[in-house]
Amino acid sequence: MIAPLRRALYALATNPQLESAVHAVAPVEELAYHAARRYVAGRTLDEALTTVRRLVDHGLAVSLDLFGEGVDDEAALADVVDGYRRAAAALGDVDGDVYLEIVPSHLGLDLGADICRRHVEELVGMLPAGARLEISAEESRRTPRIVDLTLALAAAGAPVQATVQANLRRSPADVDRLAASGVPIRLVKGAYLEPASVAHPWGEETDLVYVRLARQVHAAGSGLVLATHDRVLREALLETLPGTTVAMLLGVREDDARTLVARGHPVRIYAPYGDSWFRYLMRRLAEAQGA
Repeated sequence: MIAPLRRALYALATNPQLESAVHAVAPVEELAYHAARRYVAGRTLDEALTTVRRLVDHGLAVSLDLFGEGVDDEAALADVVDGYRRAAAALGDVDGDVYLEIVPSHLGLDLGADICRRHVEELVGMLPAGARLEISAEESRRTPRIVDLTLALAAAGAPVQATVQANLRRSPADVDRLAASGVPIRLVKGAYLEPASVAHPWGEETDLVYVRLARQVHAAGSGLVLATHDRVLREALLETLPGTTVAMLLGVREDDARTLVARGHPVRIYAPYGDSWFRYLMRRLAEAQGA
């Protein structure tokens, strides 16, 4: 029952008609946002920065991300780039360990790798000293271009961090390439619905691959971030892979985050913000069904 429900919720998360309908009716929109608020840093940058400072005050590192993906219109892309510029500039005013996270297709990857890279390089140049640019994972059809983009940025000296999805069958080879270039890797299980030819099935098989990949990254010495809320898996890996950072989502098992920090484990919270919060809410609900 879990898999069909997860697929149904994911389909709703990516349904633009449903999203538009929710935003069109103010009471419905506010009710939905009330449900989303625990996972969302805010609808505006100012609201998000308030959330970021609260997290930093609790000893947590943060990754700030502007909601969105799949921009294939140049006019819309200009607005997105401006939003990321303002976010990058604002990081310098936060006294804490805060990275900027980007979704490549939100910055024009589907319009061309060169277009995306140009915008990403501009953002890298705006980051305060010590901050990294975290590059998010997307559907497997975009993964080759994202890995190539990440490697090109790293070769040019950009402080980037990659995201690798354990369920993708190509990931061991991607880890080898990224680690050889010294790129730190945030390891996630993988949230997208992919065909069996591309991805391992959810559950035990993906969990086993996650463990193998975590050990592969750690052995390479390029920097490992465990992005999982699976307590059993996380604790087993932290026991054997010293110096590992943990990444968690805003609003999910916050007590775990505080406990990990108290035990001396660095924790980075993913804090997304912006108007496109509805599909993120639906994805959180979908992932709760077995992801």
